[in-house]
Amino acid sequence: MIKKDAWSKNEKIFLGLLIPILLLFFCFNTLPLLKGFYYGLTNFRGYGNYDFVGLRNFADLFHDVRVGKSYLFTFKYAIVMTIAVNLISLVLALGLNSEIKGKNTLRGVYFVPNILGGLVVGYIFSFIFTYILPAIGAATGIEFLSNSLLGSTRWAWVAIVIVGAWQGIAMNTIIYISGLQTVPEDVYEAGMLDGSTGWRKFKDITLPLIMPFVTINLVLCMKNAMMVFDQIMALTKGGPSQSTESISYLIYNNGMSGGQFGFQSANAFVFFIVIVAISLFQMTVLGSKEEQL
Repeated sequence: MIKKDAWSKNEKIFLGLLIPILLLFFCFNTLPLLKGFYYGLTNFRGYGNYDFVGLRNFADLFHDVRVGKSYLFTFKYAIVMTIAVNLISLVLALGLNSEIKGKNTLRGVYFVPNILGGLVVGYIFSFIFTYILPAIGAATGIEFLSNSLLGSTRWAWVAIVIVGAWQGIAMNTIIYISGLQTVPEDVYEAGMLDGSTGWRKFKDITLPLIMPFVTINLVLCMKNAMMVFDQIMALTKGGPSQSTESISYLIYNNGMSGGQFGFQSANAFVFFIVIVAISLFQMTVLGSKEEQL
């Protein structure tokens, strides 16, 4: 009697591809998360000996004023960034998906910022905000531009939003264009017979059909904005007066060089939970919106 192989050829190929990916994910994602939680239970300073302190670091997070300010700034930045990026991306996608001359060239040009590194873009804009815009403000008499935005505790976060949005719009636009191209033309033709044009055409036809792509963009954009680091490192380094200090930058700065490795490891673990919770909330709410539409 011939014994049949328990695994088919396709299943073996699938496992051969899946197992290395799972191992890499465990080594570079799950393992650091577990080690971070472990160090969060200690008073480790990043060097030397350390002792276990239990959940003291996690409790202290809720009483640390600097951590609280960092969370407030991060949430404010992420909300404004998500709204601005998605509105501009959707408008660009609608334009680039229409019948205009040179749209293929424009699709290539606007995607350039996404190719550049965050630190490179940040340093370029730092020069613009520090020297070029104040010179323009002084020459034109515009008082708002006469001083660098990066030196203002009130407006420095706006400069960071501008840089982050300039670089993040490209990928969101690509996703929106992909969604718009899935909408069949005959649906638009049927809508025109019913009198759906202009805003009604977008609200009643386009938006409901691309809602899954809206969900993807909102979740990814919020997650990326919550983790903002490169722009802050290049533009303000958390200043002035810690007014633009994000959670990621605080974890890096105080954890690596501030002797708070254990405390900031606890902060990083809590921050991970916060991001996961926000992403799940977004997917739940937006998923229900998709069903309604």
